[in-house]
Amino acid sequence: MDDLFGELLDPVLNNPVVNLVSNLCVLFFVVLSVALIFWTWRDAERRGAMPWFWALVVLLFNIFGWMVYMVVRPPEYTDDVHERELEIKAKEAEILRNGQTCPACFKPVEKDYLICPSCMKKLRKECVNCNRALNLDWTVCPFCKTKQ
Repeated sequence: MDDLFGELLDPVLNNPVVNLVSNLCVLFFVVLSVALIFWTWRDAERRGAMPWFWALVVLLFNIFGWMVYMVVRPPEYTDDVHERELEIKAKEAEILRNGQTCPACFKPVEKDYLICPSCMKKLRKECVNCNRALNLDWTVCPFCKTKQ
């Protein structure tokens, strides 16, 4: 029975086209494996995710290791996180430099606004004597010395 299968498969397995296709498949698999390891290393490095560890995982488990990395990798590049943090700090500095914001809706307001024009939140109270804007917790107007 074994000789029968050997006689049937021998011409197919010894065919030069089958040998070429199988060698090309092995070469493709090796190139794909090296490319996955290299890509995983570079991606993990850009994301700050232990590149040597993930490259080793892909080396040992190949496509399955790469799929695990794709699931658990950090969602952002470290450069993008750093850039976003800088933008937030710049916006905060601009807000502090240019004026105040409403504590309720965070829209820009002027120092002498009594209410926020966007959300109508009371920001300050008006002096009973000189009608200037005062902080809500002040009991005396610093401009005209009138008790509130």
